[in-house]
Amino acid sequence: MPQRGYMRILSFSPFGYEGALVSVEVDLRRGIPAVDLVGLADGAVKESRERMRSAIRNSGFEFPLERVLISLSPADLRKEGAGFDLAIALAVLSEKEKSEGASYGDEDILVMGELELNGNLRPVRGIQAAVTTAAECGIKKCIVPSANFNEACEVHGMSVFGAATLAQAFHALSDAGVFSNGESSLPDSSMPAGSEEICGVFFPPESGDFNFLAVKNQRQLLRGLQLAAAGGHNAIAFGPPGCGKTLCMQHFPDLQPLLSLDEARSVTRIYSIAGLLSPGQPVVRRAPFRQPHQTASLEGMCGGGVHCSPGEISLSHNGALFLDEGAEFKSSVLQMLRVPLESGSVTLSRAGRSTVYPADFQLLIAMNPCPCGFYGSKDKVCLCSARSVEMYWKKISGPLLDRIDLRINVSSGSGESSFSTHELRTGIAKAVAVQRKRQGKRNVKLTPAEINEYCVLSDAARRMLDASAEKNGFSPRAVSGCLRLSRTIADMAGLDIIDETCMAEAVAFRKTEGGLDLGFGSW
Repeated sequence: MPQRGYMRILSFSPFGYEGALVSVEVDLRRGIPAVDLVGLADGAVKESRERMRSAIRNSGFEFPLERVLISLSPADLRKEGAGFDLAIALAVLSEKEKSEGASYGDEDILVMGELELNGNLRPVRGIQAAVTTAAECGIKKCIVPSANFNEACEVHGMSVFGAATLAQAFHALSDAGVFSNGESSLPDSSMPAGSEEICGVFFPPESGDFNFLAVKNQRQLLRGLQLAAAGGHNAIAFGPPGCGKTLCMQHFPDLQPLLSLDEARSVTRIYSIAGLLSPGQPVVRRAPFRQPHQTASLEGMCGGGVHCSPGEISLSHNGALFLDEGAEFKSSVLQMLRVPLESGSVTLSRAGRSTVYPADFQLLIAMNPCPCGFYGSKDKVCLCSARSVEMYWKKISGPLLDRIDLRINVSSGSGESSFSTHELRTGIAKAVAVQRKRQGKRNVKLTPAEINEYCVLSDAARRMLDASAEKNGFSPRAVSGCLRLSRTIADMAGLDIIDETCMAEAVAFRKTEGGLDLGFGSW
């Protein structure tokens, strides 16, 4: 930042994932006392004139008797939200003090906060995004509401002051000693209490009222969820009502490792923009798990609205998106998932502006095999026609299914014990530790070049893959999916070279077992 010889107060306009810094300037001039606000402000920002005036007087300050001109620049950027209140109030007070001979430093400062009429400060959304953007622009100080203090302190190199009132915030403008240097508490102090460490990988505390050991006779389902958590693979589970597929998938967060530092930063930014951070929560360490209702709209899933807010797929970034009763979702919603599953991002355009949200999510789907739920059942009669079953499955189109590596046919039954939560986590931790050390990302995100480098096959495994691809008509994407999945299985087994056993399991999950033709060939 160039030295200008005067202090500049900046705020932040949250739009989409990026947002923009806004300079707040004040000019006191002769004329009938009034407050003029320019700079393409929306209704909430315009109303800040009255909140700011009352808050200044109720905090023990004198409001300027001159005509006050407030300018928010850049002028062609629409300013939205109540987060400008504190910046405008401090700009007015500092300009009044300077007109009376006071002096301030020449360092830029970021200010955000919503004012109550009595001068108290309310928390605002988007603090983490604002502070991160300011730090990238070379700004080293910020004043935020006390409730947002921990959130702002997680940004490295930023000196933060958490103010509870307007008076405290104004005092911080002239006293550099009140700022606290932002030092990230990651990774240890932000771990949830009771976190379990296995092979150097942390997991959230186990659910006190659930253990996967209670799920009987569903070893195939639990094995599939273990592989999904270990390699980040997409999974679909289909079976009759009451077989346990929804229960197990709803407890998938018990199998998700806690986020790494880099993963946590982007997730925290998205949750800050959406206003979903809990009070005092510095950073999101638990992998997101979102379960939207079947009536979710296209905008609700991909994001949008006036402010280009994040949708469910962005809120699932670095986590899982679970669609229960997947065939009941609108076809347009399901087909929209295809591009983000490949690209890991979604671009939103509204009124001449666009933003790109990260959407690197893992897709989990649970559904019945047919509308009545009993297609293929040995002890129940299916009442659906062949046509209705075909139309039911066509909601999950071929291109979407081709992006799902784990296809699990879940049958009902009871009596046989399976894996405990700790046993499942142990296998997941082995694979995750290997992946983070080897390529720094999950196996599902391996590029073609990385597949050639890391997915080394034995001769028997290569022959099996070639034969299975020819027999089952695997697409090139399906072959790549088998290679990635077999790499995850080998990582859990501690193998450097993928052998025939690993490939056989990967192919079995890909083509499914149990008689349901997912290719819509015959019923």
